[in-house]
Amino acid sequence: MQHTQQEDFWAGDFGREYTDRNSRPLAEWNAFYRDLYGHTKLEMNAEFLGGLPREARILEVGCNTGMQLVGLQAAGFTNLYGVELQGYAVEKARDFVRGVNILQGSGFDLPFKDNYFDVTCTNGVLIHIAPEDLPRIMGEMVRCSGRYIMGYEYYAPETTAIKYRGNEGFLWKTDFAQVFLDNFPNLRLVKQTLYPYINDAERGNQDVVYLLEKTTI
Repeated sequence: MQHTQQEDFWAGDFGREYTDRNSRPLAEWNAFYRDLYGHTKLEMNAEFLGGLPREARILEVGCNTGMQLVGLQAAGFTNLYGVELQGYAVEKARDFVRGVNILQGSGFDLPFKDNYFDVTCTNGVLIHIAPEDLPRIMGEMVRCSGRYIMGYEYYAPETTAIKYRGNEGFLWKTDFAQVFLDNFPNLRLVKQTLYPYINDAERGNQDVVYLLEKTTI
């Protein structure tokens, strides 16, 4: 499958620098989210996934070094998978997180059978997919999920391009849950929460966590 411009960008040196810059142990990871929103990522996960059995099969698409997977492990989940495009991040993830199945691959071509997971999720990944390519990667997440799709992403009511460290064409924010719903009529919105940045009230920046459920398989 031909790579997108964004995949090539993240698979190269910029992606390696991002991985080194954003890899943190669990305590620092939680402190980062607490400083940003007033909530830890573990608390945010619990709000959306806390009622699931701990043996639920969960796939993170674009897991980078596995910080989110470590957080899910800390919450007691035992059946975790990750797919990551960047080989360097996969190598670091295998040292950073234990007992998780982490594969190198693309979210546009997930190497799993239909309905294999209870949950497929992203954490700050769809923001780096060109808007015209979102239905493709979302379609793979829907295909591989037997029930839920969860996302944690930047939020805006309309698609907005953002210059990212001097680069254009690699970062967007939008209403990602609505994009799912517009493209996949077999989904319904279970829950969505907006998390404003506590130190950025004037600019109004906020992120979103959403949980979608398949109504038919």
